Amino acid sequence: MRNGPKSTLFSGQEQEKLDARAPLAVRMRPKTLEEFAGQEHFIGPDKLLRRMLEAGSITSLLFYGPPGSGKTTLARIVAGHIDATFHYLSAPAASVKEVRDIISIAKDRLIERKKRTLLFIDEIHRFNRAQQDVLLDDVENGILTLIGATTENPYFSVNSPLISRSTVFSFEPLKPADILSILTRAIADEKRGFGKLQLEVQPEALEFLSILSDGDARKALTALEVAVLSQTKQAKTGIIRVDLAIAKESIQRKTIQYDGSGDTHYDLASALQKSMRGSDPDAAVYWLARMIAGGEDLRFIARRIMVCAAEDVGNADPMATVLAASAMQISEFVGFPEAQLALAQAAIYISCAPKSNACAQAIWSAMSDVQSGRTIPVPVHLRDAHYAGAEKLGHGAEYRYPHNYPLGYVQQDYLGQKLEKPYYMPKSIGREKSIAEYMEKLRNHIQQMRKSDKNEKVPSEPQG
Repeated sequence: MRNGPKSTLFSGQEQEKLDARAPLAVRMRPKTLEEFAGQEHFIGPDKLLRRMLEAGSITSLLFYGPPGSGKTTLARIVAGHIDATFHYLSAPAASVKEVRDIISIAKDRLIERKKRTLLFIDEIHRFNRAQQDVLLDDVENGILTLIGATTENPYFSVNSPLISRSTVFSFEPLKPADILSILTRAIADEKRGFGKLQLEVQPEALEFLSILSDGDARKALTALEVAVLSQTKQAKTGIIRVDLAIAKESIQRKTIQYDGSGDTHYDLASALQKSMRGSDPDAAVYWLARMIAGGEDLRFIARRIMVCAAEDVGNADPMATVLAASAMQISEFVGFPEAQLALAQAAIYISCAPKSNACAQAIWSAMSDVQSGRTIPVPVHLRDAHYAGAEKLGHGAEYRYPHNYPLGYVQQDYLGQKLEKPYYMPKSIGREKSIAEYMEKLRNHIQQMRKSDKNEKVPSEPQG
């Protein structure tokens, strides 16, 4: 076999020595599917990846999800399950030559020993197009099985040809119950964990770590290890106690996972707007807090709030748009942290306001007609008559001034074409209910004028 990059698998004795000195998070890494926690939506009984493993028909995979959710661990388990030699590459540090060398070794291994090779590439989104292209043919031909891990949406960050040759699995942050189970196992495990120590950990401390780790098993185990090791010299009785206070000292300040230009950015903006639209002020203010804590640009947040006010509330409560605009001005003037007050007020007001998208539907329909239908010329009587020569052209000659008529309204053609249905159809919600009633009043007024024959000849129906 040719010389090339070494597999990350060592001999049994070497691996045991390495494991003994490894951090707790490494030592407690699950070795079987039974130990693996979380991701039940694709690794649970009768789920897709479980069925693929049981059938032995593993294709190349892309694991997409947040840190500490088990991507690397599951890749190692898959390699063991299919009896494949495991190679690890970190995309930021890897070169095309290293990839080619592993492919060459995989070919020899397959020919000489009929043994499969699994190449795990961490942060595969950091591979450029040329590096990703090197993998295509050999992945397709089955020379090696590729598992790529990424924290970024692979449909945006990985080449389409590579995605088409792979099955994508989306990892979710581990649930607190999963983290709690992992911590409990680490405390009890005599070989890999702290089972040989006289360790007492308060349930409140474990619960705190399981929540504040934010779905990251590595972070939770590291915090537990810090809590235990920091107490070993102080434990005069031989019992190491970890209470809530020690747990709080041992875990780093919670890090808000946020990408200002990636999935999180757009997902949180979507959640904020949909919560306001759905009249849930609690959800809206939570997603707002997530965006603020993540360092989102206040102008971006304010724009989403203003858009929601105009699109989802509209004339059902015109004050929503006014308040959203005011929040934007206040926020830019005072900046964070005080800007959160104005943004929260606007988001909560919009959430609690009556909803109507009638204004939005009106402009969307009109824009569709403008872009795809016949362009309607401005009727002659509506054209500008404030310049010399306009009278000779007849511009504005037959225009009727509404204030000269009862109710400040007179029906005349303002469009030049009859619509199949009005663009603006106010709903019987909030302030828009009054608008609908007023429009109906105008229609009744025209009908009465027709019956009495006191009005001039007018078009049959009001426009819009």
